[in-house]
Amino acid sequence: MTAENAASTDVTANEDLLLRDDRGAVTWLTLNRPDAFNSLSTGLMTRIQQELDALADDPACRVIVIAGAGRGFCAGHDLREVRGNQQDGPFIKAMLEQCSTMMQSIVNHPKPVIARVHGIATAAGCQLVASADLAIAADDAKFATPGVNIGLFCHTPMVALGRNVSRKHAMEMLLTGELMSADDAVRFGLINRTAPATELDDAVTAMAERIASKSSYTLKVGKQAFYRQLEAPDLNAAYDYASGVMMENMVARDANEGIQAFIDKRPPVWEDR
Repeated sequence: MTAENAASTDVTANEDLLLRDDRGAVTWLTLNRPDAFNSLSTGLMTRIQQELDALADDPACRVIVIAGAGRGFCAGHDLREVRGNQQDGPFIKAMLEQCSTMMQSIVNHPKPVIARVHGIATAAGCQLVASADLAIAADDAKFATPGVNIGLFCHTPMVALGRNVSRKHAMEMLLTGELMSADDAVRFGLINRTAPATELDDAVTAMAERIASKSSYTLKVGKQAFYRQLEAPDLNAAYDYASGVMMENMVARDANEGIQAFIDKRPPVWEDR
């Protein structure tokens, strides 16, 4: 199933397009357009952005999980919505800018973001997986950037895809549009690991809670530094930048606590600063 087959109508007004479930320090955001394979309508993207913005400064949330309701994770843009506005240049421009902003918000978010993938992740849904910091998928999940099959190359998904997998693997996906297995997604570097579908929630929860047990200050500065050093003009500049960040991190309260706790052979007590 791809987005071109998905229904364009959002769920009824008394149902939210995005479900939020706070499970201790881990917040689950579930795309809730199951009849449309959770395709990214402008309404759904608005809700995702709202929750990402709200969670950025929420001290109770330490890790975010993005999941999908129904039979699949996300089929990409809602192509019925796109088709209905295809000749409306300002709408298409705003929609693409909205999606790009949302994807960058995931990368730039202070909290680690994990994609929990089942069923399919295609086009902008695959972009969503690539934009997350980590991804765990059911072992029968499928991935694709199938725009080439309908004459619409996956230009914006390729930005995230090309920053996660090798060039030749990215081009294989973009040029063929074929569905890729979860095993190949691990091999390509698009996702971290797979789990049996019946054990997927447990695998995601275990990783999320493991990360949530760390200092949120350390996670924030570390995630930011990881992505920024990738954009450094050369290796020397990357090391200069990383060294500067590490110097600041080293004098932080949680670094002092962590080192002392290691010496004392006790669990650290984080203050997230």
